[in-house]
This record gives sequence, C-alpha cells and structure tokens, in this order.
Amino acid sequence: MGRDAFEASPEARAVFEAADDALGFALTKLCFEGPEDELRLTQNQQPAILTTSIALLRALEARAPIQPDFVAGHSLGEYTALVAAGALAFEDAVPLVHARGRFMQEAVPEGQGAMAAILGGNAELVAAACAEVARETGQIVAPANWNSPQQTVIAGHAGAVEAAGEAAKAAGAKRAVPLPVSAPFHCSLMEPAAAKLEAELQRVRFRDPVVPVVTNVEAEPNREGARIPALLRQQVTAAVRFTESIQRMVALGVDRIVEVGPGHVLSGLIARIDRKIQRSNASGKDEVIELAAALVEGE
Repeated sequence: MGRDAFEASPEARAVFEAADDALGFALTKLCFEGPEDELRLTQNQQPAILTTSIALLRALEARAPIQPDFVAGHSLGEYTALVAAGALAFEDAVPLVHARGRFMQEAVPEGQGAMAAILGGNAELVAAACAEVARETGQIVAPANWNSPQQTVIAGHAGAVEAAGEAAKAAGAKRAVPLPVSAPFHCSLMEPAAAKLEAELQRVRFRDPVVPVVTNVEAEPNREGARIPALLRQQVTAAVRFTESIQRMVALGVDRIVEVGPGHVLSGLIARIDRKIQRSNASGKDEVIELAAALVEGE
C-alpha cells in the first residue's frame, strides 16, 4: 500500500517517515511487507490508509496546483480531509486514528456485531426495515453508511443485521451482502469507542480549515475548528451521510471530484449518485502523474 508513491516521490516518503515517528513503530514496513493479517487489524489499517492517502496528496501537490473548493471523506477519510484542509496536523492525525481503530475494535466482542450492504433498495426502505427489526427484537440495527441512492450499509447486532437484510429484501431490495468487517461501525454499539475517542480528541489542537470540510455527520461544510472534536466523536456512532454530502457539494457548484487514496471505491459511489460529476483518481504513482499533468494543462 503506497509503495510506488514512496519510491517515486520525496514528498510521499516524508509522509511515511513522519507516520513512523508519530506512532513509534514501523508502519511503513507493515504497509509494504505485511504481514497482511496484522495490516488488516483496524488499529493498523486506519493509520495505513490515512498515511497512504496523505502521501499521495503531497505527491500530487508537488506536481500540480491544487485549490479545492471543498474537501470531504468517508468515515476514516474525514481525517484525511481534515489534514488536507489544514485543520489537523498529520503528526496528530496518525496516532489519533490508530487509537480510534483500537477503540472501535474493542467496543463490541468479536462475533456479536455485523454489517451488511443493502443493494437495490432506497434509503427509506432500508431505514424502515431496520426500525421494524429493532422494534421486534429489542436489538440494535440501523443504517451506518448512506453510500448511494441504491446502496445503504447497515450495522448492529449480528442477528438483527441478518434479519433486517431479509426484511429489506422482502420489501423490495435486491440483495443483502454481509461485509467482512471486524466490528459494527457507525451505530450506537460504538458508544464505548466514542467515549474513549472523546478524551483523545481533547488532547489534539484543531484549527479552522483553510478549505471547508463537508462533514459525515451533517453533510454540510464546516469552517470552524472548534466544532471538529464534537463532530468526530459523533461520527463514530452516526451514519455516514455520503450521498447527501455529494449532493450538497453539487448544489454548491461542484462539478469535479478528485479521489485521493488507495482504491476507487468512492468514485464508483459518486457515479451512482450523480453521473454528471467529473471524477478523477490519485490512487498510485501513475495516476498521480497523469492527474497532475491534466491539472497543469487545465483539463
């Protein structure tokens, strides 16, 4: 993860080195050499994705002028957005998301929680299915990620998630796909993690963003550093309002979105939200070079 950028860009290399220093262990080696099962642990995966994303961003910034009107992220990606906006120092962000990952993993005993993607059913249908099952079972299940008009991820107690998936299909959704995750993120079962994270957030200095950050919790641009800790605490237990965030940026005049970080998942979701948005990616060295050239030429 991120090795090609590390080897090609001194700016990217500096980001990985800063992450190692901030964490006190060799995250860079873990990203490049594994072992894979250790890298997949939430407390390692979160700083690895953040570091790779910021490394790619710095490599891109070194090659082309970047002047976004807004920044946003999906779940963990909101921390990348905050670093990109100058609201959070990278050296503070890395240990913060390392702790966040650990807290989220510890919040629910393994096997008790689950997540599933409901495909082909609108938001209202999925929310109603979750509410029905929660009412009947007394367990927790709720929308966790509003990813696109026809894709909603749900989270909660494992049995309730399975039942809500069946209820959604009975109401007209096409599929309910269990997700290979280690915990039920973005639901009220994460409250123990949110409480622990709150203490960590109080130790970090947040600044006013130089670029407005469209937040997961509100799907609205935030320009106030003082509001960030409360929003990040709430984000742990609240649904990610990704669809609304994209729609809000479009309403504010956005017509091009650049996804910076490993993978193209968000670009795929954006295409399902609004196909008129021009989408670009910077997920590795070659894409950074190609995108930078296009930005320099004004494409």
